[in-house]
Amino acid sequence: MKVARIVEKYVRHVLIAFVMASSLTALFNGAHFEWMSVQVFGVSLFFIGAFAVNLLIADEVLRICVHVFRYEKRPDPRALWQVGIGALLFTVQLGFVEVFMRAWMAPELGGMPLYIVFSFMNAFLATVMYEELFYEEPEKVQAYKFKKLK
Repeated sequence: MKVARIVEKYVRHVLIAFVMASSLTALFNGAHFEWMSVQVFGVSLFFIGAFAVNLLIADEVLRICVHVFRYEKRPDPRALWQVGIGALLFTVQLGFVEVFMRAWMAPELGGMPLYIVFSFMNAFLATVMYEELFYEEPEKVQAYKFKKLK
């Protein structure tokens, strides 16, 4: 199982780096600087550089999120783990569409952009698959105790 933990760590780091790089690229996409519009095989050089830099800081970002959400102190970390992975998978898909497939942003479903609907559905399914592959139940999981209703 040690290999699975290492693979999961690198998958999470790549997802975090992709989210940050695509966010920066989408933010600066409309900039009037010529060097930001240079592309290699349809991928902007700004995205490649931002992805490389964000890969270096992804571990620190992950540690900060774990610390802020007090993941280690929760009696059952599963719910927060699922939300975190689901949010990563959702924002990766949004970032991919916003940076690489801008034409997919036009169709709508009842006023909501269709790519957001599909990203949400895909993230839900991908979270379930990701959990089956990588989630390990901690040894000491305490069941939540509910108060008796009078």
